[in-house]
Amino acid sequence: MADQRAELTWREEGVPVSSRFDDPYFSDQNGLEETRHVFLAGNDLPARFCPGFHVAELGFGTGLNLLATWAAWERSGQDGALWFTTFEAFPMAPSDMARALKAFPELSPWAARFLAGWSGTGALDLGTLQFEMIAGDARATLPDWAGRADAWFLDGFAPAKNPELWGDDLLAQVARHTAPGGTAATYTAAGFVRRGLEAAGFAVERIPGHGRKRHMTRARMPL
Repeated sequence: MADQRAELTWREEGVPVSSRFDDPYFSDQNGLEETRHVFLAGNDLPARFCPGFHVAELGFGTGLNLLATWAAWERSGQDGALWFTTFEAFPMAPSDMARALKAFPELSPWAARFLAGWSGTGALDLGTLQFEMIAGDARATLPDWAGRADAWFLDGFAPAKNPELWGDDLLAQVARHTAPGGTAATYTAAGFVRRGLEAAGFAVERIPGHGRKRHMTRARMPL
């Protein structure tokens, strides 16, 4: 388990910035729409939702991706729980999460339900959501994970600032923990990330990004 918390500074518009990685946690160009474009649409969600669907994520941050996905799950009328596993080396304090998520009032019902039971690490059963945070360096924790995801959100800080979450060995572990036909999406279109995903066995494509980002990456594991 990690014993370190995220170290933050705050922009005037309420966007938290990682002091450790010198990178914002979400876009100032509507972070919720970026999440929907990159991670939901990039993984063909909610269209692919089905009973027992499992999302895994590198980089939990503020929890924005989780809450947007959980809201989409409930709105799609799915029975049963969405399974969501996230790998995070430097968890954000719940109070900081609450402050950051005020930027997204549309998600406030889900944020309130999540934060009411969230201690900052571990697992949480919220009925329609089965959530687990695996704290620590994903390079050490992901190889030991017993699960396989139907969709991956690759949401570490920028590859130039947080290269540890984008290396070939870790992307190979992402592939090993992806169900047949599963997908991965990320905001970055860096060539070495796309090549790493291809080397791991994914079919990779570069598609239009969100806002000022011209391109992003989508990947699919063959059946």
